[in-house]
Amino acid sequence: MMAETNLRKPVVAGQFYPLDAKSLRGMISVFADKEAQKKDVIGAILPHAGYIYSGKVAAQAVSGINIKDNLVLLGPNHTGSGPNFSIMPQGTWQTPLGDVEINGSMANLFLNKSGCLEADILAHQDEHSLEVELPILQYFKSSFKIVPIAIKSFDLGLLKELAKELADAINENDLKKSTVFIASSDMTHYEPQKVAEIKDALAIEAIVALDEDKLARVVRDSDISMCGVAPVTVLIKAAKLLGAKGARLIKYQTSADASGDASSVVGYAGITIY
Repeated sequence: MMAETNLRKPVVAGQFYPLDAKSLRGMISVFADKEAQKKDVIGAILPHAGYIYSGKVAAQAVSGINIKDNLVLLGPNHTGSGPNFSIMPQGTWQTPLGDVEINGSMANLFLNKSGCLEADILAHQDEHSLEVELPILQYFKSSFKIVPIAIKSFDLGLLKELAKELADAINENDLKKSTVFIASSDMTHYEPQKVAEIKDALAIEAIVALDEDKLARVVRDSDISMCGVAPVTVLIKAAKLLGAKGARLIKYQTSADASGDASSVVGYAGITIY
C-alpha cells in the first residue's frame, strides 16, 4: 500500500552535484548556454553522471528547451529494486534547489491506461538517474511537476507498448502542450575514447533518425553499453505517437573532457526531439 505522502530525499547530493544550493546554481550557470533560444520540444535525452563529467552536456541541452509544467521522467533502474516498470504515483522529491511535487493525477492516468506500470517506491529510493536531472531542470524553471518512471526491462515489445500507453494517455487528456518527456541515459561506459566515439555515433544516428528498432539493433550488434537504451526507446516511440518530426544532437562529449584520461571513458549525449 502506497503511503499518502512520500518524501523522496536526494541520495547523490554532495557526490554527483553540490549539496549547497548556491554552489549548485553557480556550477550549472557555468555550464549553461546563455545564447540558446528556447524551443518547444516533445522530449529530450540527458546524461546522468556527476556534473563535472556530464553537467555541461545536460545543461546545454536544457538551455534550449521550453520546460513545460509537467515532466515525465524516464530512467534506467540501476539498482535492480522494484518491478520492471516502476512509477512513483504521489509524493515529493527534494533537491538542494527545492521540492518538486509528483503530478499524481497524471501518474494515475498512466497507471489506469497501462498494463506495464506498477505503483512503486522501491525502484526510486536509491536510483540516481532521475534525481540528477532535477537540479538542472530547476535552474531553468523554478516550478514544475514530475512523473518518475524507472525501467528495468529491455523487452522491445513491452517498451513500445509502454510508449503507446503513455502517448495515448497524453493525447486523450489533451496534455501534450503542457508536457515534456525526459529520458535519462549515459552512452558507452569504460572503453577507450576512440572506441566510445565510434559506438556512440551509431547509437546517436539511430536516435536522431527516431528509429527505436535501429537503436535496439545497433546497441545489441555493436555491444554498446548505453545504460538508458530502454527509457530512450520508450521516449522515441512515444514522441513519434505525439507527432515528433525530428531530433537534434545538442552536445556530445566524454568523461575525458573533464578527467583528461582517454583510456577509459563514459560518453554523454544531449539530444532534443521536436
